[in-house]
Amino acid sequence: MSDRPALPATKFHIAGMDCADCARTLERGVSALKDVDFALVNFTAGTMEVGGSFDPQAVVARVHSLGYRVVESAEAASPLQAAAEASPRSQISPETARSLVYGAALLLSGALALFFPQSSLAQTVKTLLQVGVALVAGFPIARIGLRALLYSRQVTIDLLMSIATLGALLIGETGEAATVILLFTVGEALEGYTTERSRRSLRSLLALKPEQATVLRPCIDCAEHLGQEGYTGGPCPWCGMHETTLPVAQVTVGETILVRPGERIPVDGTVLQGQSSVNQAPVTGESAPVAKAPGEAVFAGTLNGEAALEVRVDQPAEDSTIGRVVRLVEQAQAQRAPVERFIDRFAAWYTPLVVGLALLVALVPPLIFGAPFIDQPDGTRGWLYRALAMLIVACPCALVISTPVTVVSALTSLARRGILVKGGAVLDALARANIFAFDKTGTLTRGRPVVTRTHTLTCPPEAETCDACDDMLALAASVERRSEHPLAQAILDAAQARGLTHTYPAAESVQALAGQGVRGIANGQSVVVGSHNLFHQGEEDDSPLHAHIQAAEANGETVMLVSRADELLGYVSVADAPRPTSQAALKALKALRPPVRTVMLTGDNPAVARQVAENVGQIDEVRASLLPEDKLAAVRALQAGEMGVAMVGDGVNDAPALAAASVGIAMGGAGSAQAMETADIVLMQDNLTHLAEAVVTARRTRQVIAQNIAFSLGIKAVFLLLTLPGWATLWLAVFADMGASLLVTLNGMRLLRHK
Repeated sequence: MSDRPALPATKFHIAGMDCADCARTLERGVSALKDVDFALVNFTAGTMEVGGSFDPQAVVARVHSLGYRVVESAEAASPLQAAAEASPRSQISPETARSLVYGAALLLSGALALFFPQSSLAQTVKTLLQVGVALVAGFPIARIGLRALLYSRQVTIDLLMSIATLGALLIGETGEAATVILLFTVGEALEGYTTERSRRSLRSLLALKPEQATVLRPCIDCAEHLGQEGYTGGPCPWCGMHETTLPVAQVTVGETILVRPGERIPVDGTVLQGQSSVNQAPVTGESAPVAKAPGEAVFAGTLNGEAALEVRVDQPAEDSTIGRVVRLVEQAQAQRAPVERFIDRFAAWYTPLVVGLALLVALVPPLIFGAPFIDQPDGTRGWLYRALAMLIVACPCALVISTPVTVVSALTSLARRGILVKGGAVLDALARANIFAFDKTGTLTRGRPVVTRTHTLTCPPEAETCDACDDMLALAASVERRSEHPLAQAILDAAQARGLTHTYPAAESVQALAGQGVRGIANGQSVVVGSHNLFHQGEEDDSPLHAHIQAAEANGETVMLVSRADELLGYVSVADAPRPTSQAALKALKALRPPVRTVMLTGDNPAVARQVAENVGQIDEVRASLLPEDKLAAVRALQAGEMGVAMVGDGVNDAPALAAASVGIAMGGAGSAQAMETADIVLMQDNLTHLAEAVVTARRTRQVIAQNIAFSLGIKAVFLLLTLPGWATLWLAVFADMGASLLVTLNGMRLLRHK
């Protein structure tokens, strides 16, 4: 789905682009340089990547010659800083500003002639002032258009407007020539402003990342205490940790930083001391602050709450979660949607075709039918005037700008909510997906087994737990303390929750039993924790616990029996519970219209899979006991008949299925670089709450793009019909073209607002 060549490239940050037509001009002009292998311009991000053994100064000179500016190269600054400085706050260049001011002043001065309608001198001055407006405002535009024709072999919108203005001057329509070029300049400035508003969304992400951090470092070579008690240098044994404020880029992994209440956390790390609530909305989209305690992870760009935290640095500043988010958003903006690529190809031949058609309109009626070539004294419009109006109306600016602005607005809106979508092509595929396949473990469920019940032979009837249960659980925990198995962790967690961790010392001579359990010596006695099969080895189970064990297994739980000195004590049942948000998330997904179909793909046994599906609800089909290759085959089978399949998993275990699906969606991307890199869409929170709204946004994006294309083509069709009879004036044609461009841009930017 990527448009980006897998080749080394140098990134340049470009200012002055106000529509996608500028991007094509730059790509063609720079690609024509010696030793340039390729040039890719990301209009929405304001960047250009150039590959080859070229001279960078030659690229900068070509960019300037085409009428744009190189603001900063990625080679000269950090990627984050370069992205922050890529687009200036104002897209109106000094030259454009001067053209507007001087042109408007001249046009208003010429309007004073209206008070002297009988004065030939006043009318002459007015005409000269109008010509001056056309020259002052038109010269920069004509220069850009001619350079694009010369260097890029491209007929651009600037060239079309220049031809129309020059033609109007030649036929004596000086007032319309001045109005046309001034309105066009105003329209270009407004387009630049609206485009810049969408680009600011990237900078708003960057603004979340602090530039400095307070680092706790020991006092080294303390001058105050040198010589005391044999101290000769190094870390001072008397001084505590000193607070040092440093740029974030100078903070190294393993150091400890201090984050005061109300400050943004500057790096990804782990809390060492302190307890506080942290607002993670900028990274994960969570609406409520999250409580953080020692041992828990925090992310750069999040806001610390009411208490100070000491945090160990786990990642360099440039590799922080917010840094990866920014890079992925910027890369996503460069991935063009299929409709965008089609419009780019369409515009490449459409504009020259319009010039040829306008030439035929100007020449054929006068030469063949004797129609007037220029305007007549009785007010009849000549065919040259109509051809000039046609040039303006047919400009494809609104058409080519509508899709990229809409897509980048949707991508940015989703990123603000903790949903990273890697480009317009992925967004389009998500909108068309009608089957959603879910992994079970770690996706619909927590991915971490928990003890659901303990039961012994001596339990009182209907009792949830008793002293005998606690003793059995403590024995099991003493043996499982040396095991790394997930089921062992569930027993240890339950023992800790009941305060039983230190009832028995850690077992000795612990031995794993071929995947069926574990044995050890606890408190001088042999203790075994294992499966039903381990204890009965295929024999008929006639123990009093048999009925209880069968019921637990039928309920989708995993049962572990516990014995001491070869005496069966009871069992511990463990289950991977559904996430609290899974049911609501699937319900929201199933409520979409048109509806979607949901499928669970899991390697677990059918009984467990069916139980989880019943608990979660809204699952149309369950496929269990699947190996990774079986999941891959299942996804491909679901895609038969051109069905769009979105596969939702953890981004690691289900990599083949995620890659094969139309859209791969990974959960829990916050802090997980691998999940961010492997999936097409990353849900930063570790749940499915935003999946339905991602689909809604994707579908709305397709609708808005269709609206913009229909409006752009419709307005042009209407004005072309008005142009041929001579009913449309030049200034009205410019107003229609620029107005359409602004309307489709603003319509696309509505997606920045989240309801």
